[in-house]
Amino acid sequence: MPPPREGTYGLLAEFETPGDLVRAARQAHQDGWRRMDCYTPYPVEEAAEAIGFHRNKVPLLTLIGGLMGGAAMFLLETWISTLAYPLNIAGRPKYSWPAFVVPAYEWTILWAGLSAAFGMLALCGLPSLYHPLFNAPNFRDGATTDKFFLCLESLDPKFDRAQTKAYLEAFQPTSVVEVDY
Repeated sequence: MPPPREGTYGLLAEFETPGDLVRAARQAHQDGWRRMDCYTPYPVEEAAEAIGFHRNKVPLLTLIGGLMGGAAMFLLETWISTLAYPLNIAGRPKYSWPAFVVPAYEWTILWAGLSAAFGMLALCGLPSLYHPLFNAPNFRDGATTDKFFLCLESLDPKFDRAQTKAYLEAFQPTSVVEVDY
């Protein structure tokens, strides 16, 4: 677990409608902001597109997991039948690969599913019991019901507390609050 940080996590702007949030997020992305995130009570695809969130690594993890599972079972069956425990039954060959296909396929599906599930959890940073935005009172009250939030994080190179606050206030949000770690 990383050591706790001190200081400002970012500035959080609250909007009444998803349209206002999308406009602000799109403009911030166009202006060069890259360390930002949108928080909505329900999925707003336009907001994800506006901040440039389009990369998803879960399909790649699923493919790699599936290939590893299939290869692992096929190699395990090959090793067992040819080296570890070879049996000569009714004159059949030791290495009969068509018999290995079905179990290898099953392991492909199993490993793909498990790598998708655990990969998604890892990429999302879950389980996470704490996030700095929980310190913002307006976030706790409205993030899951009816408010829309844009957070510009302090790790962004463009972040300057006063300039960033003025920048966010230009979008006429309901409020702009500073979020501490």
